[in-house]
Amino acid sequence: MKHLILALIACFAFTNWACAQSPNNASGTPLPRIAIAGLGIESSTFSPAVTHEEAFHARYSGEVFNAYPFMMPVSPLRKQAIWLPAIVGKSLPGGAVTREAYESLVNKTLDSLKKYAPYDGLYFDIHGAMSVKGLDDPEGDFITRIRQVIGYKTLVSTSMDLHGNVSRRLAQNTDLMTCYRMAPHEDAMQTKERAVVNLLERIKSGKGKPAYKALIAIPILLPGEQTSTRIEPGKSLYQAVAPIADHQDGIVDAGIWIGYAWADEPRNHAAIMVTGDDKAKVTQAAEKLALDFWNARFKFDFVAPTGTLEQCLAKALSSPKHPFFISDTGDNPTAGGAGDVTWTLTQILARPEFQKENGPSLIYASIPDPELVKKAIAAGVGGKVEGRAGAHVDARFAPPVPLKGTVESIVKGDKDAEVEVVVKVGSVHVIVTQKRKPYHKEADFTRLGLKPRQSDIVVVKIGYLEPELYAMRADWIMALTPGGVDQDLARLPYKRILRPMFPLDRDMKTPDLSAKLVPLSGEAK
Repeated sequence: MKHLILALIACFAFTNWACAQSPNNASGTPLPRIAIAGLGIESSTFSPAVTHEEAFHARYSGEVFNAYPFMMPVSPLRKQAIWLPAIVGKSLPGGAVTREAYESLVNKTLDSLKKYAPYDGLYFDIHGAMSVKGLDDPEGDFITRIRQVIGYKTLVSTSMDLHGNVSRRLAQNTDLMTCYRMAPHEDAMQTKERAVVNLLERIKSGKGKPAYKALIAIPILLPGEQTSTRIEPGKSLYQAVAPIADHQDGIVDAGIWIGYAWADEPRNHAAIMVTGDDKAKVTQAAEKLALDFWNARFKFDFVAPTGTLEQCLAKALSSPKHPFFISDTGDNPTAGGAGDVTWTLTQILARPEFQKENGPSLIYASIPDPELVKKAIAAGVGGKVEGRAGAHVDARFAPPVPLKGTVESIVKGDKDAEVEVVVKVGSVHVIVTQKRKPYHKEADFTRLGLKPRQSDIVVVKIGYLEPELYAMRADWIMALTPGGVDQDLARLPYKRILRPMFPLDRDMKTPDLSAKLVPLSGEAK
């Protein structure tokens, strides 16, 4: 009976959603049929971690709308088309995706698209830095396979992270393309909405595919921590995009892709892409952005002071400013790190300053270990727990770290961590999680009973601080620690990226930065 009731509820919900998709607008003109699909992840090929299907938390059919605030039922955009969402999946950055997971998600997407075809448009929501075991350029492969289902008359608008990679195959099979203009990505939803607005405008106006797509590959490969739009030269480079993309007749959009530094494929490099109907304006805009980018290459630097972990701890311990944030950058789960490298935590716990309960207060976020979480739950809040944590996935730099301390809190329910516990070891509050989780909001700490604003030091596995932590910091330094997303790119064993590549080849000659026009989707290559 219970299953029957649930089935009826699901059927009723789908019927309501389907009925809401009115086939005509107020004037009686048929509404365009637009599909929504996409997969997003940053995947480090320098990490031993692998990503499975469940990590994408895929949304299906009507659930897809919940990913976009601008697509809620009351939104004007929602009423301008018949929306036919397939699958949208977003994973926490991590290791390369298994081929099985990729094929499963792609085939489910294709099956859904086949079911509701034909389409006037497709909104393709991707990150652009997915790596798949045994497959180059997954996003290019994905859109090519989608085209085999929806054909080439369907207009495709793609939104991406600026840390994604633009391959020629992806560019050709996409008609409209845009990317974030801020790092940190405070404009993520604005960018996705822009992609949808551009798609609707080109369909409703009858203009269709922009006549020209100019793509320029730039042989620069830098981490996001050196290209943040908070500081120069990234700030000025990206501020130049909007006047070109949003205020020039003949240009639909323009983008600067930094690319993803922690994967080893020929497509991993920076890129410029401009789309529009005026050939001269499109090519000139692309070439100006590319030249400005290239000429600024020696000006890129880290968004915060950097140092070895020892240097960072010394500075934090001697500073009167609290909270003093330290970014443990090498195993950053928001960039693709495995999240369970214990090297930094091992070094911290070995220091005598933190071995007494009344020592400098330090919060460490975080280390995943389901067995230690289980032990902490058994001990209960206030109980003693002892065990080893971390290094189950990435033990290249340090083994599991011994922890012996008091359980201060146990919290369940977070979709990433699933269970979080705080274990106090000396004066260090170690957050141990069921599954890895990035900590980038104040509430991530306070919900655990921690008070980061009152802590002497807060160490987070992250690169540049996300907005809330950035606003909270009294001071901040980035520790250049080892891991799958090592900030010292020269230490990474690149074998397949195109060389020469700046800054690995600092004395390389100026490359060809002339605009290359990409054929329209469906045209001969």
